[in-house]
Amino acid sequence: MDANGYSDPYVKICLKPDMGKKGKCKTQIKKRTLNPEFNEEFSFDIKHSELAKKTLDISVWDYDIGKSNDYIGGCQLGITAKGERLKHWYECLKNKDKRIERWHTLLNENHIVSD
Repeated sequence: MDANGYSDPYVKICLKPDMGKKGKCKTQIKKRTLNPEFNEEFSFDIKHSELAKKTLDISVWDYDIGKSNDYIGGCQLGITAKGERLKHWYECLKNKDKRIERWHTLLNENHIVSD
């Protein structure tokens, strides 16, 4: 939260190992809110057979003008995930071309890059 009591959050999604620009997406910034809703869809141009080797990194950031953006939290889906996040990843792999929606709790572990 900023000094004004609000946040300007946005979400970054990255398919790793790094695929360059085609593996990264970012939502619009939701201005002055503590309860954002991001109803945006993203897709990646990748073969389904390659997807099992990837990890989907989802991170939420607070946009700040003139200084570095603040990391709010995030989660990862992939073969190294645990619990519900791993289960979600396996469901996505099993159900090609089908939308599988789940809620995940954000973890507030230190994140290094804010590009």
